Amino acid sequence: MDVNPIEVQKHLKGISYPASREELVETAERNDAPEEIVEELRSLGAERFDGPDNVQAALS
Repeated sequence: MDVNPIEVQKHLKGISYPASREELVETAERNDAPEEIVEELRSLGAERFDGPDNVQAALS
């Protein structure tokens, strides 16, 4: 499933990079992300992300 990159970054507001996959999920949940975004973040293969571009690349 493709998620809107703008929506993903909106729901990751306040995160500090580098960040773990779990930190991405927790931040998205705190920012009231839709379940589809949370599930996509949970399914990412990498354990750590250096910045928003890494997150988007993993989601693509």
